Amino acid sequence: MSIISTDISKAVAILNAEELVAIPTETVYGLAGNIFSEKAIKRIFETKKRPFFNPLIVHIPSIELLPTIVSYIPEKAQRLADAFWPGPLTLVLPKQSSIPELITAGKDTVAVRIPNHSTTLDLLNQLDFPLAAPSANPFGNISPTTAQHVENYFKDAIKMVLDGGPCQRGIESTIIGFEGVEPIIYRLGSTSIEAIESIVGPIQIKNKKEIAPDAPGMLDRHYAPKTRTILVDNISDAIEKYTDKRIGVLAFSKPSEHNAIVFQIVLSELTDLQEAASKLYDALHQLDKQELDIIIAERFPDKGLGKSINDRLQRATVRA
Repeated sequence: MSIISTDISKAVAILNAEELVAIPTETVYGLAGNIFSEKAIKRIFETKKRPFFNPLIVHIPSIELLPTIVSYIPEKAQRLADAFWPGPLTLVLPKQSSIPELITAGKDTVAVRIPNHSTTLDLLNQLDFPLAAPSANPFGNISPTTAQHVENYFKDAIKMVLDGGPCQRGIESTIIGFEGVEPIIYRLGSTSIEAIESIVGPIQIKNKKEIAPDAPGMLDRHYAPKTRTILVDNISDAIEKYTDKRIGVLAFSKPSEHNAIVFQIVLSELTDLQEAASKLYDALHQLDKQELDIIIAERFPDKGLGKSINDRLQRATVRA
């Protein structure tokens, strides 16, 4: 029996009972629970097999609620929130004392955003608490961008996936923290560096930290298929090294032709980086089902969302 449903009232009841519901956002599906329920938050970590040192993102329905979550909002943080919320941007700011340390991995900062998805905003507005919602996948695996992806992962572990259709952005939110009053990018994501810099000026990137990460998505190996995956500049050259293997190809805009290719996905024939980003994880899910020996992924143009796509592919691949 499927656990996928569009019934928001059912989701409200399950969350009020301190259980978990997978929810849609514009980026990926999240595994959601009441931030003030220790039972629910522990279940998130246990269900995902996520290490407790990796902090969670708090989801709220409106910017007016931000002061209930954080104790200080730098001027540039306010500008970013005004510019991009609701949307795929997460801010890491000093937390209010009421925010449990289980959410923040013991840190005095908390990650927070407003998702840009009408179903989940409707859900959040019917709850008396914010939701913690890391991606609804086992830790390290490919993130889910459809309700079916989540059910495939967790059909025996959670009671409901709230179906909001395929995720429109397809890559996790960009995460920004602060050193003093200056913003720092902790995770590249669906809001491009160029868009951020248009609001706050030049910004540093510090997006890798294996020990006590400041934000989700900073670990070196993440978002990974089970099939061995490599990231290359030239697909044709890479194929020649593996002609005795069952090869899958993940290409940006042009297909490759070779008898060794068993399965191939082109993300955007129009070279549209947003289209490519929205299809990325679903393509990796499809490729991972084909009983391949290797997936060869093409490196993207290193600009705009191409930087974020390359970041995800680098974390999903082994060094060629």
